[in-house]
Amino acid sequence: MSKWLLLLASVMMAAGLEAQQLPVYSQYLFNKYLINPAVAGSDGYTSINLTTRQQWAGYQGAPQTYSLSAQGRLLKQKYLIRDNIFDKKIFKPHTEGKVGIGATVFSDINGLVRRTGFSTSYAYHIWLQGGTQLSFGLAFTGYHYKIDQRQIQFEDPDEPWMNTDFRKGIFVPDFNFGAYLLNRKFAVGLSVQDMMEGFIKAGSQAYRDLKIQRTYYIFGNYDFEPDNKSLIQPSLLVKMSEQFRPQADIGLTYSYDNKIWVGATFRTGSAIITNVGVRRDRLFFGYSFDFTLQSIQMSTYGSHEFIMAVRFGDTPRKYRWLDRY
Repeated sequence: MSKWLLLLASVMMAAGLEAQQLPVYSQYLFNKYLINPAVAGSDGYTSINLTTRQQWAGYQGAPQTYSLSAQGRLLKQKYLIRDNIFDKKIFKPHTEGKVGIGATVFSDINGLVRRTGFSTSYAYHIWLQGGTQLSFGLAFTGYHYKIDQRQIQFEDPDEPWMNTDFRKGIFVPDFNFGAYLLNRKFAVGLSVQDMMEGFIKAGSQAYRDLKIQRTYYIFGNYDFEPDNKSLIQPSLLVKMSEQFRPQADIGLTYSYDNKIWVGATFRTGSAIITNVGVRRDRLFFGYSFDFTLQSIQMSTYGSHEFIMAVRFGDTPRKYRWLDRY
């Protein structure tokens, strides 16, 4: 019976706790696309980003997250006029460089719960006055949700839970929406993930009572440039679901010559985060360490997150999208 209760408690935690449903990222500033589809192609770069995270290292069953994302902007093309085999003129219109696209594959393991899936996104960018860009994005996501019963050993070989369909898992399609305002000095974003709250679930009926919480993100950052090579960037991220109080990340990052950065973040009621990173040509490497403020810190070595990214694009013309596209 104790094993049955353990499994039941794990299922309830996975289905009910906000922090257990979506991955947690500490270096979102360097890949905002992970939490907002409108970011795709917004800065004019083509970026490929690999993120790995081990939360609460040393604690059995602690969350592990792996994601690989790519996003960029469709380049402007000239009008093309060519003859086909029927000697008819074909006009190929140019694009205005307003469209961004992106894709992500991910795996999130949290105790008995495993989520493995993908997302594809479309973003549209609009120019406003003062060199400000407003972007909207929509992403289609799909993931396989499964409770791994292999990690539970029952004392009773006839335990009914051993014969359930939890081991089969389900496929959950959903949508994410985002809006993003970008300027040379600041950025502000709003996004909603799991908009349908798992309304459609294909697969085992054992998951029919599973509830996916819709989650909201609001973030912003501002750039101060005390000299030609230094950049100081305060930032704020607020995350909340419809049934839980918000959680905020309040951070400050210092960057020198766009080649090295260090920063610190306070996550309300949760952790103190430090991060460092370096850039070499087109490659970016980052690391963050989370010191947990909760009692679980007594049983863990903290949380570790690594990022590696490659970006393509003309750095000096980063904010001259009109000329580039």
